[in-house]
Amino acid sequence: MRLTLWTGFWVFLVDQATKYLVVHALGLMDRLHLDVIPGVLSFRMAWNKGVNFGLFAGFDMRWALIGLALAISAAVLVWIARDGGGRMARISAGLLVGGALGNVIDRVLYGAVADFLNVTCCGVNNPYAFNVADIAIFLGAVGLVLFGGDKAQPRRRPGHDGAGPRAKRGTKSP
Repeated sequence: MRLTLWTGFWVFLVDQATKYLVVHALGLMDRLHLDVIPGVLSFRMAWNKGVNFGLFAGFDMRWALIGLALAISAAVLVWIARDGGGRMARISAGLLVGGALGNVIDRVLYGAVADFLNVTCCGVNNPYAFNVADIAIFLGAVGLVLFGGDKAQPRRRPGHDGAGPRAKRGTKSP
């Protein structure tokens, strides 16, 4: 569980730090667009009030989306705490939870999620923007699908195979 919480903490921190730096320190709210690597990576300010790709943005779903993100995060944490899962499942859970909480903070503070990363390639103009939290949520969800069934192996002391003196109690020696 500790690995999940630490992963979530660092994802949350990196997400909020990048949003602060790009949106506030670089002034993207006023500039709206900034080329980082022309033709490949740019910062485009987008306030997403909906879900992925701005779906349902026309509806006032702020508090419902906050509640849904918190409920999913809690369910994932309970699942990992109960079933453990392997190392990759615990990291994946942390990615998902840290990203979800990063976007929750945006919805609470701004009423929408601050999206700013825009990747374009090969002459195709991508109209969508995303953020670090979105990347973490995506990777965490895929990771949970791929690794969520892995069970953590019980920890054993080195050299201990479970057949020590206690296992032989009650048996008579020849």
